[in-house]
Amino acid sequence: MSIRYRLLGPGDARVLDRVAEEVFDEPVRPDRLHAYLADPATLMLVALDGDLVVGQCAAVLHRHPDKPTELYVDELGVSPAWQRSGIGAELMRRMLDEGRARGCAESWVGTEPDNAAANALYAGLGGDPVESFHLYHYDL
Repeated sequence: MSIRYRLLGPGDARVLDRVAEEVFDEPVRPDRLHAYLADPATLMLVALDGDLVVGQCAAVLHRHPDKPTELYVDELGVSPAWQRSGIGAELMRRMLDEGRARGCAESWVGTEPDNAAANALYAGLGGDPVESFHLYHYDL
């Protein structure tokens, strides 16, 4: 298996023409994809096996008027057939490097407390869990 990694830009929507199972939570919609890739505050890094996307990491540059810029890692997904091969860790490392290169002072990512694989991955990369965090959801 020879995996390549690629940071996508506004003209790269066609890279997602072939996506392995369960890389994303739902099917990729072209209108949403084009808007995402066109937004300079959003980043998408993919893992490719040939021309098949087998993993993805999506993040947002979160700018503040009073604090340094943060990198919010919004999604990390690797198709089950490619899991446990280091792709998720490499996607995270590369995304954190991209955040540093763009001037981010810190990064954050969230996962469910019972997601053992994700928690092990994030802790293994040096992340510190924050136990006192509540997530509030609003339908808009």
